[in-house]
Amino acid sequence: MERVDVAIVGAGAAGLSLAHRLERVLSGRSVVVVETPDAGLRPPERTWCFWEAPEGEWDAVVSHRWHALSVVGPDGTTWRSPTDPLVYKMVRSRDFEALVRDGLRRVRTLCGTVTGIADGPEEAVLRLRGSDGADTELAAGLVFDSRPPRGFPAGAVTLRQHFRGWFVRTDRPRFDLSAAVLMDLRVPQPDRGVAFGYVLPFDSRTALVEYTEFTRDVLDDAGYEEALRDYTGRLLELGVFTIIGVEQGVIPMTSARLPTRAGRRVYRIGTAGGATRPATGYTFAGAQRQTRQIAAALAEGRTPGRCPAHRRRHLLMDTVLLRGLDDGVIDGAEFFATLFRDNPLPRLLRFLDGTTGPLEELAIGAHTPVPTMLTALWAQIRPGQHGRSGDTQS
Repeated sequence: MERVDVAIVGAGAAGLSLAHRLERVLSGRSVVVVETPDAGLRPPERTWCFWEAPEGEWDAVVSHRWHALSVVGPDGTTWRSPTDPLVYKMVRSRDFEALVRDGLRRVRTLCGTVTGIADGPEEAVLRLRGSDGADTELAAGLVFDSRPPRGFPAGAVTLRQHFRGWFVRTDRPRFDLSAAVLMDLRVPQPDRGVAFGYVLPFDSRTALVEYTEFTRDVLDDAGYEEALRDYTGRLLELGVFTIIGVEQGVIPMTSARLPTRAGRRVYRIGTAGGATRPATGYTFAGAQRQTRQIAAALAEGRTPGRCPAHRRRHLLMDTVLLRGLDDGVIDGAEFFATLFRDNPLPRLLRFLDGTTGPLEELAIGAHTPVPTMLTALWAQIRPGQHGRSGDTQS
């Protein structure tokens, strides 16, 4: 049985980010990335967006950037603001993966589907199934597992951020290049949760246009198609256009606590390790913070600790929001419209990225529907009163 110092399970954003960092700090230790040969188990090509300082670690593969964002309220009122000193950036997964893989010299890739991990006091043993169906084992001093979670505990509030986007090219200039549309809340709203449009213009005729919901249940193909046809036609009035690409995904937004450490030798990273911000579904930035902490600990010869991607008080705030949306006590469209209307955008972006202080967060909280938020908080902390939110989500 082969033995390595570190095994990284999965080659998505979190797994490759950790491999990229360990390549640079663990020169004397063996590291492998275990990647499934089963195409059906690998995530499809996608885009990741995040906001950060103008100069960033992944600028070599940033395909587009925007210096202003806008939000459109349910009544059509538009609030627009520069993001300065931050920049909203997009990275395509294929470019990110190519850059990281090209830079790996000591970290190697091993093809196999992980069918089980046996934790132990000195090492963990991974059971692997190859493309030929043969089973093998790999022992590792530490395992960092980035596979998506299979479910969440009963009692957790879990919504899904589910979306479908079209990369479109119109027959004439239709898009405003000066700002990306972060949320267009004019779309029809669900009874519980929130729905919105999202527009990232690449040039005056080309953009990514998405329809997104934060709800319990995903739509079928016909539902997404109908929603996107309505949004691009009735609301955006794009006229004649060609769909040149499609993007679709489901991101769990959960109040469940997802600790990084899962055993004596096993850690979870990425969405499974709590890198996704529950209130927004943004994951890429959280995965970067998490993998930096892990790499720093290993470089210093320490065992990684909790390596949290988000602060506990922010997770509590997110839990209250999810509870209110799921129980129907918070009007999602009005909530987000008010949040962006009444707060400076750079401060709000820093809050959503977890870098604000308590006083700034109190100022933000003052512009939320306090009575309904308190109702949602009471529903969350009241024992045995979880209602529909107590179902286990998979």
